[in-house]
Order: sequence, then C-alpha cells, then structure tokens
Amino acid sequence: MTTADTAALLEDAADRIADISRADLQIMLRRAALRLRNAAGVWMDDDVKEVLRGLAGEFGMTRNDTIRFIVREWMEKNTYLPVHHLDQDGDVDGNA
Repeated sequence: MTTADTAALLEDAADRIADISRADLQIMLRRAALRLRNAAGVWMDDDVKEVLRGLAGEFGMTRNDTIRFIVREWMEKNTYLPVHHLDQDGDVDGNA
C-alpha cells in the first residue's frame, strides 16, 4: 500500500468517523504510524532546497514526488534503469 493510499484511507475515515469501526481505524492508524516511523528525510543544502521548492511548484508536485522524479530521470538517462519507450502506434492521450 502506498503513502497516497494510506492518506486517502485516513482522509475518508476522518470524513465519516462515526461510521468507521474501531478495528478499521486502529489498522489505518497503525499503518500511518509505521510509515511515519520508517520515513527517512533527505537533507539538502539551502541552495538545493530553494531550487527544489521552485521545481516542485513548476511541476505541480510535492517535494518528495519531485525528488523521486529527478532521481528516476537521472537513473534512466545513465542507464541504471530501463527507459520506457512510447510505442509509435500507441495512444499518447494528446501528449507527444
């Protein structure tokens, strides 16, 4: 289960707190606590933080999503990860 899934479950539970069972709420809270406990922050220099904040705003992403995007792009460009090619005959949903 991803962080986004866990957050969505918690938000939904908050919206209907009277309807959710105690056991379900305990499970969701334990999952959230586990994710927080295992979350490791990435420390950046002040100049990098500033640029990263700007990029995140430009991309319309969170800081962590932007870091993941940059790392994935770097790994693909340096052949550490396979590059995902678009099929020429495939549907691009208006994006080229």
